[in-house]
Amino acid sequence: MDVSTTPVAERIARVLAGQRISANAGGDAESASQLIDSAWADYLPDALAVLRTLREPDRAMAAAGDPAVWEAMILAGIKGAKPQTVVL
Repeated sequence: MDVSTTPVAERIARVLAGQRISANAGGDAESASQLIDSAWADYLPDALAVLRTLREPDRAMAAAGDPAVWEAMILAGIKGAKPQTVVL
């Protein structure tokens, strides 16, 4: 199984931005890459809302695997989206 090097919240935010910006989805920009690169952070709150919704697997998902592991993975994705604070 492949493992992404990009945090899950950023990946979701980029998809949401692409849906709204790219002409390949629902937007009107024909070359949207740079626009998405500059706008994805604006969609981070929406991405976190999606992740919070996914904390609880549905019945089919729970039957396919371990719900506790799923929840831990989603919570790690949410935590990974928070900016790191530096204590001086």
